[in-house]
Amino acid sequence: MPSQAAKLRKGLFDQGYIDDQFIQLEELQDDANPNFVEEVVRLFFNDSTRQIHNIELALGSGACDFTKLDDMMHQFKGSCSSIGARKVKKECSEFQQYCDAGNVEGCRRAFQRLKQEYYTLEAKLDTYFQMAKQDS
Repeated sequence: MPSQAAKLRKGLFDQGYIDDQFIQLEELQDDANPNFVEEVVRLFFNDSTRQIHNIELALGSGACDFTKLDDMMHQFKGSCSSIGARKVKKECSEFQQYCDAGNVEGCRRAFQRLKQEYYTLEAKLDTYFQMAKQDS
């Protein structure tokens, strides 16, 4: 019977929160580095807090610099790709489309959805890593 952690992990894939990049990270984990995936994911969340804050500041300033916003989102999207954060990455792409169109309201709405997906993923992965520790 699959463990709670295994069921939660499967759910993360089935619901589209994470993609195959997450599996590639897991394949790098071994006995010498048993917490590799969790450490990489925690680094992502620690680093992206700053990135999200900077995007928020740029969006909040009077006139939006869409080129700068697009560059910032491109960097954030790359970070999301590195851990397999599929839903967050999708919202990054939506945001970039609004940047291309020069649509500041669209950017703001997409950014709100992005943050929602981001915080949901953070909570789900946090729970997953806690359960994985209990299983081992």
